Amino acid sequence: MSYAVVNPATGEKVADYPEITDAALEQAIAGAYAATRGWGRSTTVAERAAIVAKIGDLHNERREELAQALVEEMGKPLSHAYGEIDFAADIYRYHAEIAEAELADEVIELRGGEGSAIIRNAPLGVILGIMPWNFPFYQVARFAGPNLAIGNSVLLKPAPQCPHTAELIQKIYDDAGAPAGAFTAILASNEQIGTVIADPRVAGISLTGSERAGSAVAEQAGRHLKKVVLELGGTDPFVVLSTNDLDAVVADLVSARLDNTGQSCNAPKRAIVMADLYEEFTAKLTEAMSVIEATEPLSDGDAGPVSSEVAAARLEDQVQRAAAAGGTITAGGTRKGAFFAPTVITDIPRDSAIYREEMFGPVALVYKVADEAEAIEVANDTPYGLGSYVYTTDPAQAERVANAIDAGMVFVNCVLADAVELPFGGVKRSGFGREMGRLGATEFVNKKLIRTA
Repeated sequence: MSYAVVNPATGEKVADYPEITDAALEQAIAGAYAATRGWGRSTTVAERAAIVAKIGDLHNERREELAQALVEEMGKPLSHAYGEIDFAADIYRYHAEIAEAELADEVIELRGGEGSAIIRNAPLGVILGIMPWNFPFYQVARFAGPNLAIGNSVLLKPAPQCPHTAELIQKIYDDAGAPAGAFTAILASNEQIGTVIADPRVAGISLTGSERAGSAVAEQAGRHLKKVVLELGGTDPFVVLSTNDLDAVVADLVSARLDNTGQSCNAPKRAIVMADLYEEFTAKLTEAMSVIEATEPLSDGDAGPVSSEVAAARLEDQVQRAAAAGGTITAGGTRKGAFFAPTVITDIPRDSAIYREEMFGPVALVYKVADEAEAIEVANDTPYGLGSYVYTTDPAQAERVANAIDAGMVFVNCVLADAVELPFGGVKRSGFGREMGRLGATEFVNKKLIRTA
C-alpha cells in the first residue's frame, strides 16, 4: 500500500509518505494500550470532554489550512471542504457537551434483596478506526470524538490518499492536550492492519468504507472476537410520491446527489418517481444536471473531480455498462481525467447486474413506478440499507412508507439534513452499529454491572 497525496484535479503527486515500520506499529499499539489503562481510568469524563471540545475549537481555528488540504488531497470543492470542517468541529463539541450525561452511571432498581446495582459506562480499550478518503475530517470526528470522551484510545488508519489530513488531525489532538497514545495515526499496510486486529490489546474496530473492506475486516474481527462497527455503501432511494413544487424536489436531489461530487455513502442515488410525475421530473433533472460542469475545486463550483482517475474510470465503466444493459443516458456520461460530467440515467433494467451496484460519483438514476407499493418494492430491491428519502404531501403516506423502507435512516421531504444529534448507520450490507448522536456516544463502552450487597 502506498500513502501519497495526488491532486486529482491535476494528477500531480504532491507528496509521498512512508508506511509505518513493524517496530513503530508495535510501539503505537503499546502506547495506545498504556493510554487507555492510564488516562482512561484516572481522568474524569469532564476532563476528557474538555480535550474533545478543544479539538473541535482547533478545527475551526485551522479551518483554512484544513480545507486547503481537502481540496488538494481529494479534490473537494472549497465550499464543501469548509462545510466538512465546520461539521467535524460541531461533532467534537457536541460529544463534549453530552459526555457526562451519556456516560453517567445508570442505577438499577432491585426487585429483591439488599444493596444496590449500577451499570457503569467504562472504557472498552484500544479502538482501531479504518477510515475512508471521502470525508477525512468528518469521519474521524464522529468515530474518535466520542471514544476519547469515553476514555478509549484510538488508532487511526487513514485511506492511502489521505496521509496529510491524518497528519493534521494528529497535530490537532496533540495540541489540544490529548495524552501520548490517546490518538495515534498509523500509516499501515493491509497486512499490518490484520496484525492490529488480531492483537489482544485492541478491543474494537470501526470501519467506514466499501462492502468488500467491511466483509474482510468483520471476518478478521470475528475470528478474534472483537466488537465491530461498519458503515459501508448505499444505493439510497429518493422516492417521489407527490409534491406541490416539483422544481424544489428536483433541486433537492441535485444538491444532495452532487454533494462531495457524488461521493457520499448516504447520498440519494436512485430516484423512484410516480408515473404521473416521471416525465416532467426526468426532464427537469436532465436539464439541471446538464448545465452543471465539474470544475477545478478552487473555482468552488457545484462539482469537482472525483477522487482519482482510477475512480473516474471505474465510474465510466459502470455508466457504459448501464447503457449497454438498456438504460438511457439523458445527461452527461463523459469524463476527462478525474472529472466526470454530472449524469442522469433512466430505467436500468432490474434484471441487469449493474442495477444493484453503487455508483460513487455524480450520477443520478431514475425509475418509474405505478403506485406506492411498487415504490416501496423498488426502494427495498437493493442489498444495501443506509439512508433513504421520501417526498410526499400526505403525512399518513410518509409514515407508512418510512416504516416500510428497509434502511437505517429515512428523511422525509428533506435532504442534507444530517446533524450531530442524529445517529448515522445502516442495515443489510450497509453495515451495523451507529455513529453520532446519543447512540454513537456509547458504541464502544463496557457496560459494566456493579452489584453491591
